[in-house]
Parts: sequence; C-alpha cells; structure tokens
Amino acid sequence: MASLSRALRVAATCPQGRPARNLGLQPLAREARPSTEKSVPYQRTLKEETRGSSVLRQGPSQPLPSTADVVVIGGGSLGCQTLYHLAKLGAGRAVLLERERLTSGTTWHTAGLLWQLRPSDVEVELLAHTRRVVSRDLEEETGMHTGWIQNGGLFIASNRQRLDEYKRLMSLGKAYGVESHVLSPAETKDLYPLMNVDDLYGTLYVPQDGTMDPAGTCTTLTRAAVARGAQVIENCPVTGIRVRTDDFGVRRVAAVETEHGSIQTPCVVNCAGVWASAVGQMAGVKVPLVAMHHAYVVTERIEGIQNMPNVRDHDASVYLRLQGDALSVGGYEANPIFWEKVSDKFAFGLFDLDWDVFTQHIEGAINRVPVLEKTGIKSTVCGPESFTPDHKPLMGEAPELRGFFLGCGFNSAGMMLGGGCGHELANWIVHGRPEKDMYSYDIRRFHHSLTDHPRWIRERSHESYAKNYSVVFPHDEPLAGRNMRKDSLHEELLGRGCVFQERQGWERPGWFNPQETAPVLDYDYYGAYGNQAHRNYAYSRLLGDEYTFDFPPHHHVIREECLACRRTAALFNMSYFGKFYLLGVDARKAADWLFSADVNRPPGSTVYTCMLNHRGGTESDLTVSRLTPGTQDSPLTPAFEGDGYYLAVGGAVAQHNWSHITTVLQDQKFRCQLMDSSEDLGMLSIQGPASRAILQDVLDADLSNEAFPFSTHQLVRAAGHLVRAIRLSFVGELGWELHVPRASCLPVYRAVMAAGAKHGLVNAGYRAIDSLSIEKGYRHWHADLRPDDSPLEAGLAFTCKLKSSVPFLGREALEKQRAAGLYRRLVCLTVEEAVPMFGLEAIWRNGQVVGHVRRADFGFTVNKTIAYGYIRDPSGGPVSLDFVKSGEYALERMGVTYPAQVHLKSLFDPDNKRVKGIS
Repeated sequence: MASLSRALRVAATCPQGRPARNLGLQPLAREARPSTEKSVPYQRTLKEETRGSSVLRQGPSQPLPSTADVVVIGGGSLGCQTLYHLAKLGAGRAVLLERERLTSGTTWHTAGLLWQLRPSDVEVELLAHTRRVVSRDLEEETGMHTGWIQNGGLFIASNRQRLDEYKRLMSLGKAYGVESHVLSPAETKDLYPLMNVDDLYGTLYVPQDGTMDPAGTCTTLTRAAVARGAQVIENCPVTGIRVRTDDFGVRRVAAVETEHGSIQTPCVVNCAGVWASAVGQMAGVKVPLVAMHHAYVVTERIEGIQNMPNVRDHDASVYLRLQGDALSVGGYEANPIFWEKVSDKFAFGLFDLDWDVFTQHIEGAINRVPVLEKTGIKSTVCGPESFTPDHKPLMGEAPELRGFFLGCGFNSAGMMLGGGCGHELANWIVHGRPEKDMYSYDIRRFHHSLTDHPRWIRERSHESYAKNYSVVFPHDEPLAGRNMRKDSLHEELLGRGCVFQERQGWERPGWFNPQETAPVLDYDYYGAYGNQAHRNYAYSRLLGDEYTFDFPPHHHVIREECLACRRTAALFNMSYFGKFYLLGVDARKAADWLFSADVNRPPGSTVYTCMLNHRGGTESDLTVSRLTPGTQDSPLTPAFEGDGYYLAVGGAVAQHNWSHITTVLQDQKFRCQLMDSSEDLGMLSIQGPASRAILQDVLDADLSNEAFPFSTHQLVRAAGHLVRAIRLSFVGELGWELHVPRASCLPVYRAVMAAGAKHGLVNAGYRAIDSLSIEKGYRHWHADLRPDDSPLEAGLAFTCKLKSSVPFLGREALEKQRAAGLYRRLVCLTVEEAVPMFGLEAIWRNGQVVGHVRRADFGFTVNKTIAYGYIRDPSGGPVSLDFVKSGEYALERMGVTYPAQVHLKSLFDPDNKRVKGIS
C-alpha cells in the first residue's frame, strides 16, 4: 500500500499541463464520476448493509400516509436529528422521506468529529446539546450505543496569534463549563508522544471532545423517533412541493409529492444537503449553497497512536482524526473542486481523489506527526459536501414560502452541529421560534438580491471554505462578493479615503484612511484556478492590519474620528440602513401589535422601539416615525390612506426585519402595506455639538430645541433638495439624520461638508459608531440584544408600553418575566487598563464565572475599555440590582484577568444633556 510520503512525491511529479480551472461560466473540472467501490473508515457502515439493495427494492420502505404535520426531506444527520427532536416535542405525525437509504448522501462518509469550542457562544451551546444527545440521551432512551468516543481534542498553535485565539476560546469555555487547558510544547509532547512540537507555541487541549459514528447515530435517532410515533420512509424520492395561495395572497406549503403518492402537509423541512437547492427549486425557494468535493485519507495501523486525541492544526490546514489504531487525515484547501452538476442518482458514492489538490494536507500531516511519512494509506474518501456564502448553516422558514423550512448547508459540520440545530429547528416549527439566538443561521440573514446571485454565492462560498481554518479576527471583512450594492456616495467617499465594510451586500464606511484610497477589487480567488492574485492591493493590506487581537495600527485614526464627533461634529453615511413604510387601513393596529413602545403619537413624532417575538425576545430595535397622510407619491412622501409610519432599521439586519414584519402581518391578517425604500433613499447622520450650527446653514428650517425637539421629524429642504430630517442620535450627541432621495444624496452631502468645513466637520465610519455608542450605552442588535434577550434583561424596559393596556407581541412573556424576576441582566463593565477586548471574554464576580462579554470596544472619550455582557447568579436566583452592585468583578481575556468596575448608568453624559442640546 502506498505511503503518505510516496503519494506526496507522486503528486509533486505529476504533469502540470492540465488547463487551469476557470471560475467563470466554464466547468471547474471534468465532470465528477462517482465511484461506489471506495472503502470507508468504518468497520461496519450503512453502505455495507445496503449496497445493491436499493437497486433491487422497488417502492418505498413502507406505505405513505395521506397526511402529516411535518415532512422532513433527507435522511442525513440533520434530517434524523430534526425528526428526533420533533418527536420529542410531541409532533408524532412527523414523516421523514429519504430518496435512497439513511445517510446515503453525505453523512455516511463524514469524519464525525465534535469540537466543543468555537468563537461563538451560540455554537458552543449547540455543540453541547449535540454532545449530550449523542453521548448520553440516546443511549438512555434506546439502550443502543451511538458510537460516541471521547478521546479529546487538541488544537495546534504554531504562531502567537493562533495561540491567542485559542486562549480566547478557553476563556469563553469557562462561561459554559467546558474544560480546556493551554499546554506548552513539552506538555503537548507528553500527551501526544508521536507529535512534532518543535515549531509549536502551544496547544489547547479539550479532554471531552470526541467523535461520532454517523451510521450508529442516525440509526439510533430514527429508532427513538419512531418509538414516539414518527415515520421513516426510505427509497422514496420527492418529486415536487405543492403550494397553495391563501385568501390574502400568501404562498403556503400544501403537500409533498413523490413517485409513489403525495402527503398533504402544512410544513416541509428541507434537510437534503447538497441536493437542498434542487428541493428548494421545486417550491420556488432560493437556497444559496454550492457543492464541493471534500476529502480525507485513512492510514494503515500506527503503533502508539491508540487513544490519542483528535488534532486540528489550523495553520497547516489539516485535521487528524483518531480511527482506532489509524488516522484519518483531511483539511480545507484554497482550490477546492466544485461539483458542477449535482446528480440526483448519487448515493453511497465517492469521487476519485485529486492528489494535486490534496497534497498540502499531506505535507502538514507529516510535519505534525512524522511517523506518517512511512505509514501506508488504507483508503481515500472524497465525497460531496454543501458550503454556504458565510460558512454558516441555512435554517428557518423561507421568506418566499410559509411552512417551508431549511435545515441544510452545514459546511461539513452537520454531525457536530446536528443535535443542537435539530433541537432549535424543531422548536422553530412547533413553537414558532427557536429557543436560542439563531439569527446567524437564519436564511433571512441574507438580502433577497443575494440569495439567487450565482457569482456572489460562488465567490463567497469559495472564500469561506478556503478560510475555514483561518484565525477568526474581530474585524475581518470578506474579499469575495464585494461591490454588490453601492449607494450614490460610494465613489465620493472612496476618494476621501473611505475603507469600506460589507453588510448585506452593501458597501458601508468602516473608517477613513487619510493616507490613500483603497478600492475593493474583483475577487481573485487567492490565486487559485489559474487566477492572477492581486498585487499591491491596498484594501487587502489594510485589512491585513486588522488581523490582530491587539489594537490595529490605525487605532489612532478611529480615535480622531470619535473625538472629532465629541468636540465638534462628524458626518456618518448610513445610507445602507433599511427604510420601510408601513401604510394602510390597519397600519395602526399593526403598529400597536408589532412595536413594544407606543408609536401612536402625533404625526411628526419619532419613537425608538423594539419588536419582540412571542417568547419576549427582541427581534429588532428601530425608530418609527408617524406620518401625515398625503396624495403626493414619492420616496419621501408615499401616498396612503389611513395611518402611516416610516421605519429605519439597521442595514445589516434589514432583511430579517422585513421578514419578521411580513410574517406578523400575514399571521394577524392586517390590511396594510409594507414598502421597502432602502434603495431609493440615502441617509446622512450629522452628530456633534456643532451639528446645529452646520445644518442651520444647509436646511431651511428652525433647528432650535423649541422648533425642532429631540425625537421629532420634519420635511425640509437641504440645499434646495427635499429631505426628511429626524432629530436623533446613535452616538449620544446633538444631531440630525437626513433621509435623502438617492438622486439628491451627493449634492446634499457636499453642501453639508462645505458648511461644516469652518466647524471642523469630519467623515467618520462605523468603527467610530461602535466606540461612541458603547460609551453612551446604546444597544447594538445582535450583539447586546438578540432574539433570546428580552428588553427587561437588556435594560430597555422604557421601550415597552407595559403601563398601558395595549396588547403587543411578546407582552405576556414580559409580564411573566417581570413577575418572576430577571434571571440574567445586561451589565456594563470597564477596565482601567487600555487593553483591547472584542467580546467572548469571561466575566468573573467574587471569584466565580457569571457570564461572558457580548460586545466590547475602547471608549476614547472616557479612555477605558468598555464591555457589555449578561450575568447570572450562580445560586440560580434572580439577578437583582443589589446583586449587580455588590460584587467584585474581573474580565478574563486570553486567560488573564483584569479588575473591572460595574456601572448601572451610561458612562457618557448619563443625564442626556448633550442629546437634548443643553450645553
């Protein structure tokens, strides 16, 4: 049998004359020809049990029911986990349809690794749930062993930044009770004697990591689900999704069609893996994922490898999974092979391994475990996996079709995330909401213009795959799929040194570099597939400066933007914000139900409010401006009868807001219209003590406190152009937002900058907003405030009309929470030392970990590091204000604790004098 070193030599001497793969419209590679004769790293698999049987078997494994409450499509890890959790929640009339046999798509050949620590608190919770299900729950319920093996996990750090990343994970793990240890090279050698540690800075050891057997896990899951009344039907391909349109014009799932009959159902769950896009097309649902080859090899027996932990050497882009007395070796490369034409006949199949692509993993493996150089290769495993534009799964209800849920696109992590995600998906279906914050996985996180954009999906999915093992830095930005949505000020700001960030396809200002311009260029695929990598790429170089857990080199530039806003004024281009109109006969009823605050104030008023779910969690925070009815139809003044409201929501979550509002309107059958004017209107925010003087020279309106109070809006003219001016602040200063028709943005912007020149007005970006807003204590949705956080826990009780008798979505949950007491509370903490923090740091109180930091930044005005996080009482009781005030606090950053001070009021201008224009 060939050794790894021989395979490496052969790959190095192979002819290199094959045509370079092109990532345009041409295929990336020859059409993949699946093979079903490869061996796999399991002594017994479903493949062995079923080979040939699917060809002989005609028809489904059991008769189809005529109706079902839920139909799950796909019998892989996610399908089986979702069915199991649906059954546990009492959805006994749930049916799983598998076109071939369970696990026949991608699950059967997965490595089955489970690492407990990731740079996301939500993912740590999801992984913990998977581990409980696989290592304990299933065996207790069924008496069957799932194949769980707890041999531990070892993360390799061959540079200082990587070790810092692992230390961050260790600190986060303490908040969740995940045992982990940072080991020196010598300690690592003691634990793993076969490892080369000469080039290591250290390692992170997690003793309770392990591996799962795909076949054993899925068999046990379905056995437990069937015992609770669910059905599993194999050999039953789905051929169509029947859709009905209700009396209000809403598309809803009606039935699932197969070659052997149909099942009437109001709910379908698409767990079809790499085939999920095809299933989505049956229903008119866009599923933004791509299929790629993903490979590993299995070695012959290695003496002394038994009982060693699994290894992730991220910098070598390789993992080493213990396989009895052998190793499985795989990783992520910069030039993965796309599966261009996904075959619907592919089952229990594999591709031929492309050694040219796989070579880099062999080099890394031999360097880390030198004995591999002389170890034979027992088998190669190269199968399809689905990958998404942000390397996160696709979950939740599709915005195009009610009752159609996604549970796909797991980026080769379906086994390890399956238990947690199956649990959340089942809750989503049965109770209308997941228990945890699943926004990062929710299909509604993508703007609708992107989910069917082939270039964007392909580029971003490639980059996400290629960077899967890269260090996760706090301020990273993609290079792929850029310049999809640009506002009318883009070129103007670029010429002024704007360094852009990307959110929802929008290019938004991050910070301003006075030294040079840094345009974002077309994606170069990091030089893969014959593309020429960009040289002297200014944007990429500036982005590289952000690859640090320290303050970046341009920290002082962001400081000057912040201090200019506090001293004089700054202009923020916030054109990428979502801008919606809620109009019509039932608009007031809808507003009462949707918004936690009382927004039914006189026309001209603007209210900061939240939108909640039925659990009392916060789906959004936004501003709502009451409008006067009119007949003149324009982007600024839509024509409507009845009531009207103008909604301004964060651009990064605009699609989520749109989908949430639309769903509520449909469920409540409100007769009103939701209009999206995000592309038609720009938004300029001028903030700072000099903002009134600057704008008084531009606007034809009296801007005094009496004539233009805080939290009001007016239609005015700016340099001759009609705009909607709203007196608001997101940074804690006197200021106005100008909502401007797209065609007027550039002249209005130039007029404001010209008027502000004598006052020291500067351009500023979102990095400055982050710092200024945390000083003021303003919440950021999906950082301080998420769908599993209530306004009461977040200190936003003032946004809830609980003193009135008006019902609103989430009110009952808030009332119960208020009566029972708050079992966690968002607190502000500061560290006197100028140490960079970014979130995920552990919060200590009186020597115990009581939570972790959600969001942190440096406050340049107060000259302190500021952090916000939710804390709990270790005794399990409510978190009172006395509990908060009485503790001694510290924040743990990368294993080092720093004394911290807790605050109950805003650090900056707690009396709001500056916002109110009181000098």
